[in-house]
Amino acid sequence: MKRSMDELNNRVQAIIKEHCTAIHPVVEWRFRKAVLGGLERPAAAAGEGQAGQIEPIVFRDVYPLYALSDIRGSSSHRAWAIQSDLLTQLGLAREIFQAAYRVHPMPILDQIGHKIERYATDVEVSLRSGDEVGLIAFLRREVEGLFGHLEGLGPDVRERIEAYRRALDPQLGAVGMRRRAFEESLTLINDTIATYLDAEEQAAQILAPHYFEKQRTDGVDYSIYAGASLLEDGGFTPLHLKNLRLWQLMVGCGIAREVERVKPRLAEPLETTSLILVQHAPLSIRFRFDEKRFDVDGAYNVRYEIMKKRIDKAVVRGTTERVTQPGKIAIVYSQEAEAAEYRDYIAYLQSLGSLERDVEPLDLEELQGVSGLRALRVTVSLEPPAGEARGTLAAAARRALG
Repeated sequence: MKRSMDELNNRVQAIIKEHCTAIHPVVEWRFRKAVLGGLERPAAAAGEGQAGQIEPIVFRDVYPLYALSDIRGSSSHRAWAIQSDLLTQLGLAREIFQAAYRVHPMPILDQIGHKIERYATDVEVSLRSGDEVGLIAFLRREVEGLFGHLEGLGPDVRERIEAYRRALDPQLGAVGMRRRAFEESLTLINDTIATYLDAEEQAAQILAPHYFEKQRTDGVDYSIYAGASLLEDGGFTPLHLKNLRLWQLMVGCGIAREVERVKPRLAEPLETTSLILVQHAPLSIRFRFDEKRFDVDGAYNVRYEIMKKRIDKAVVRGTTERVTQPGKIAIVYSQEAEAAEYRDYIAYLQSLGSLERDVEPLDLEELQGVSGLRALRVTVSLEPPAGEARGTLAAAARRALG
């Protein structure tokens, strides 16, 4: 009997792995149920139509929570780092040819030096997509390709060639000091946010099981879906939902403090911004077997996904000011009832010292496909609050609502 059960379990796991890859533990029961249901059908038992064994998996009436901690101006920082590295490399190359020309005044050496100068002027003005590739190709072909000959022109030239070579990043084959500083700083911030978020999320799972997924790009964003349909026992109440919403705001404060703590270790000074997207209306999510992930289900619910993709670009109405600002959390909402609930959470966190007293109510400009958005913007207090000393944020959130 045990062997038969083990074989069945192994078969179920194999089918889930084939069609779904890794499944979040909270919803694994539903996938097992779907696979077992498929195995019980006569066609599947005969080994036919295996691809159709898993029935559609849809969770209805789940509540979405979304938050984003983003690196402010990351694209500009990255472009500046590339530009700075290229100018450094061009400067080192220029010094080589100037030294070579002083020793051996051949017009061709002066002409190459002039060409390097033109490249440097162009890079200083602007760096367009594709410029870096062309410039590196020029340096390798017309500059580095002459080093073997130029080294014979004396110690001054040789020293400058060695300085050029030492400055090259072995992996890039180009100067990469500023790029490396940026990427290391970005990684440190992302690691700090992800580590803190993972620890708090695990604690929150104990109090209110939910589906959770996060993504790392130039920052960290995460989505939560919570509701009775996700749980095998259906044990989910409005109090669980409120606890998650309060927890999410507390985590936003905690992330801001964690990032502030590691700022002295950043090789490149970077700022982060935080945003929470509020939607009280429940929606449905469906597992996409072709993409092996969950997505919102139904045309009406697509608006929520559009908001998630575009909301970090939102600006305050009548201005060019981004709703997200360093040191603040932007709570974006559509309905006044949503704002009222979050004002209660804000007041509680102000009493703990997690948030400063100022609350900015903002109207936002329309986004493509989305209108009627507003925001509450609050300032995070970077001193650890009194409530945090009493355990995890999830537990503190439960006590606050209890």
